[in-house]
Amino acid sequence: TQEFAVAIYLNNNNNVLAVYQFGMGGITATIMDKRLLLAAALKLGATSIILCHNHPSGNLTPSGADKEITKDIIKTADLHLIKVLDHIILTKDAYYSFAEQGLI
Repeated sequence: TQEFAVAIYLNNNNNVLAVYQFGMGGITATIMDKRLLLAAALKLGATSIILCHNHPSGNLTPSGADKEITKDIIKTADLHLIKVLDHIILTKDAYYSFAEQGLI
């Protein structure tokens, strides 16, 4: 019933280094703090990240805010040579992949 965001941090071989919750919100939104997300990536020595958050409403369509924060995170991560591989939206029954839809 609550929206939250996590990041999966990967090394050069795409092995998972860590999974970190970097955002938590209410029923319709969450705050994704780019500084927390990237600070963890740098501390871990991650070379890539997969973003993930849920939509408790069941609507898989990414919001304008979802698209904008994804672009911002990609831009900021790129400055540190960290690649964002995907941003996945989860619902109870399905998922939406930015990479599969050509948005990343």
